[in-house]
Amino acid sequence: MSSISEENQQTSVLLVTVAAQGHINPMLRLGNLLASKGLHVTLATHDPALKDHSSTVGGVHLEYFSDGIPPEHDRQSGDIDFAMNTLGKFGPGNLSALIRTHCRKFACIINTPFMPWAADVAAEFALPCAMVWIQPCTVYQIYNCFYNRLNEFPTENNLDMIVNLPGLPSLCAEELPSFVLPSNTFRSFDGILQEVFHNLHKVKWVLGNTFLELEKDVIRSLNDAGHSFLPVGPIVPATLFGKEDNIDGDLKGTNKFKSGNENDCLEWLDKQPPASVVYISFGSLLFSSDKQIESIVTGLKITKRPFLWVVKLPENQETQEFEILEEIKEQGLIVRWSPQTAVLSHPSVGCFLSHCGWNSLIESVTAGVPVIACPQWTDQPTNAKLVTDVWGIGVKLNKNLESGNFNGEEMAKCVEEIMTGPRSEEFRKNAAELKRAAYEAVADGGSSDKNIQLFVDVVSSCS
Repeated sequence: MSSISEENQQTSVLLVTVAAQGHINPMLRLGNLLASKGLHVTLATHDPALKDHSSTVGGVHLEYFSDGIPPEHDRQSGDIDFAMNTLGKFGPGNLSALIRTHCRKFACIINTPFMPWAADVAAEFALPCAMVWIQPCTVYQIYNCFYNRLNEFPTENNLDMIVNLPGLPSLCAEELPSFVLPSNTFRSFDGILQEVFHNLHKVKWVLGNTFLELEKDVIRSLNDAGHSFLPVGPIVPATLFGKEDNIDGDLKGTNKFKSGNENDCLEWLDKQPPASVVYISFGSLLFSSDKQIESIVTGLKITKRPFLWVVKLPENQETQEFEILEEIKEQGLIVRWSPQTAVLSHPSVGCFLSHCGWNSLIESVTAGVPVIACPQWTDQPTNAKLVTDVWGIGVKLNKNLESGNFNGEEMAKCVEEIMTGPRSEEFRKNAAELKRAAYEAVADGGSSDKNIQLFVDVVSSCS
């Protein structure tokens, strides 16, 4: 009975996120961090897999609220604008109903940027709101300056301008997030971000999935200007720190491409020489195009290096349909899914060819692996700029400006530059230093650990 009584006396917080893998995973891990500091944590999302039952992942209790879309609707690859608009219309009322009928009283609501209306729900219940920023602080600063018109940005008539923002290096158009460019076509995201940054006064804290030593200048610049940006990362699987990870990392149904035995990848890596393998993965959202597959095959044939390649295809396609992959099947391992953190931690991996989504990039930084940046959209071009010009841990794979594709020869050149080029030792040294800094940030008394404790203490005192 005493344990039940103690649990009921715990300060409770509610995390809210969209049902996308790149959002759910860091929120689950943040939730477990908060639980480890003594909070009772609930994570609410509109994943239909939770509709008929509640469950627990690690120390986080999961709850469901409806987004107004039929459960069978494809939320991952369907019409993104439709999904986000419908969520914005039906989500607030359904989340309010969940809070009103829940058995626990919450002391704080913690949301991700793509649910900005959660701050209004928090205000409805007179609760403070915190926002988890799941991209680098650098991108937060860019959006803050863009949406609040604090600086000039490229326009259709002035695409060549250089943007200079507090705490950041100079940025050209191709180094900025795609949402701030005149070519952006994702209007729902633009509207959401505008709402977020016009209403920062509704958010008491911003918890960033980064760490002070990684983005020191921009974090200090923001906080000097009156923001309350608390870096609490890297929020990554515990296995990257050599600890056991008690979180699966995926809610049932959010990762449709997880298949096969993860030991296949690791057993194959065990047979490769140290720092010899090219690891290739472009994240959970982007499918591999025929042209991209062809270019990567060409590049791998030129390098003759062993590789582990995650080829993400639509569900109705199989890798066997691509005859060109047969040409290199003896050179490496081609899979549809990999245990990425275990792969990045493996001593055989020498570099990571990545789209530079923030989750993948912060994992690579924590693992100390040099990066070949191949950005596509959203924050990825800016993340690639950090890789090459700020942290010095890799190179950028340049694409044809007209077609948007890269060629195999250019890819092979980047691989060799990382592996054996004149700067290869510099890349590895810088990556190792960031890995050490990441470990120190989350250790007891580290910069991120202190910020997590500060947040927990303030929320507990509010309750």
